[in-house]
Amino acid sequence: MSIPNEPSFRESVELMFNRAVALMDLKPGLENKIRVCNATYTVRFGVRLRGHIHTFTGYRAVHSEHMEPVKGGIRFAPNVHQDEVEALAALMTFKCALVETPFGGSKGGLCIDPREWDEHELEQITRRFAYELAKRDLIHPSQNVPAPDMGTGEREMAWIADQYARMNTTDINARACVTGKPLNAGGIAGRVEATGRGVQYALQEFFRYPEDIAIAGLDGTLEGKKIIVQGLGNVGYHAAKFLSEEDGSLIVGIIERDGALTNEKGLNVEAVRAWIAEHGGVKGCPEGDFVEDGASILEAPCDIMIPAALEGVINLSNAERVQAPLIIEAANGPITAGADEVLRKKGCVIIPDLYANAGGVTVSYFEWVKNLSHIRFGRMGKRQEEAQHLLLINELERLSADKELGWELSPDFKARFLRGAGEIELVRSGLDDTMRTAYQAMRAVWHGRDDVEDLRIAAYLVAIDRIASSYRAKGL
Repeated sequence: MSIPNEPSFRESVELMFNRAVALMDLKPGLENKIRVCNATYTVRFGVRLRGHIHTFTGYRAVHSEHMEPVKGGIRFAPNVHQDEVEALAALMTFKCALVETPFGGSKGGLCIDPREWDEHELEQITRRFAYELAKRDLIHPSQNVPAPDMGTGEREMAWIADQYARMNTTDINARACVTGKPLNAGGIAGRVEATGRGVQYALQEFFRYPEDIAIAGLDGTLEGKKIIVQGLGNVGYHAAKFLSEEDGSLIVGIIERDGALTNEKGLNVEAVRAWIAEHGGVKGCPEGDFVEDGASILEAPCDIMIPAALEGVINLSNAERVQAPLIIEAANGPITAGADEVLRKKGCVIIPDLYANAGGVTVSYFEWVKNLSHIRFGRMGKRQEEAQHLLLINELERLSADKELGWELSPDFKARFLRGAGEIELVRSGLDDTMRTAYQAMRAVWHGRDDVEDLRIAAYLVAIDRIASSYRAKGL
C-alpha cells in the first residue's frame, strides 16, 4: 500500500541519519563517507529444479568497513530489493557501533519465498547463493560474516558454513564464516533466543530509571504491564516468553499474518506458538479472542508495544491512533520516519531498533569469537569456579551446624550457588552487560544535551561518533 508523503525504508534511515549529523560537527567528506553504502553486489544464478532451470536474484551490501569483518544477516523473502538491503546494511553499521561489536555493517538478501520449495531444493539454492558470494570473499571469516534474518535460520547457516568449508578446505577458521549456526555445527548456546532476550534486557534497563519511565507516562516495574506483540516469529516469541514468564508482564495482544489474538488477562505465549505451528495462524486459537483485522490491534490500548516483524508497520496511516506510550522496535525499521515524528509529538517514547534488537549481533559476536578461539565458553573455568564456591559452602555449613548461632542455609541455596557458569550463563551475562552499557551511553546523550529529544537520535549520535573516530584513526 502506497501512502502519500510516506518515506521509504531507505529514506527513513537517511532522514534519521540526517537528523543526527545536523547536531554534530563532522567534516562534509567524513559525513558522506559514513552515509554512503560502500558496495552492493547483485548476483543472478541458476539452479536446476523440478526439471527446469530457475534463476534467482540475490544481494550482498557492504555499508561500512571502518571495522572488519563486516556483519549482517541474510534474509530470504520474495520482495527483497537493493534499497532495502542497503538500508539494512546501514542500520547494521550503526547497530554494531552502538553496542561496541567490532564489525562494520553489511546485509544480504535473496528474492525467494522459502515456503514454495522443499528442504532439499532450498539447500541447493542456498548453497549456490553461498558459492556465488564466497568466491568473491563476500562470505569470509575475516571479511564478511553473515547471520540469519527473516526467512533464514540455523539450518541455512549450517549449509552456508559447510559450503564455505568445501571451498576452503585448509581454512582452520572456516566455521567463523557465518554465525547463527546450530550448536553441533559450531554455534553457541543462546543464539536462537538472543534478539528476543536482548529486547527483554533493553526493557529491564529502561525500567531501572524512574525518570525515563515517567517520560513515557508509566510507573513501577515490568510486572503487570500490558504488552502487544506484532509478529510471533523467533524474536517476538522469545521476547514475549521471557517478559511474561520472568518479568510478570501480560501479553494482551499477539498480531499475526491472519489476524490477532487478544486477552486482557494475558495470553499463554507457549500455547499460542504451538497453535500457530500446527495451524499456520492464530485463527481458532482458544487462548484469546480472534480479531480478523490484526493491524487494528496496533491501535489498541496497552503499556508497551513490541513490533517484531516487518518494517513500516507503524506509518502515517495509523500512527495518530497508536495508543502505546512506549514502543520498543524488535524488528528493523517498524516505524517509518513520518510515523516517528507523529509519535514523538504525542509524547510516545520509542526504544529504537539499532539498540533494541542488537541482541542478535551481540551474541553472533560471541559465536564468532568462540569459533576463532576453538573452545566453548566456560570450558576452562566452570569447574574451578564450582570448587571455589564449594569451599565457601563447606565453611557456611560448618558454621550453620553451630546451634548457638541460630541460622541455617536456605534449602536450595547450596545447589544454586555451587553451579558454575556454563556457556549459556556467560552468553546471557555478556548480552545483559552489552544492553545495559549501550543504553547508558544513549541515555547520557538523551539527558545530557538539550538539542536531543529522543533515544533514536541519541543512539545515532553515539554510533556515528564512534564510526567517525574509527575512520579518523585510519587517517581519513
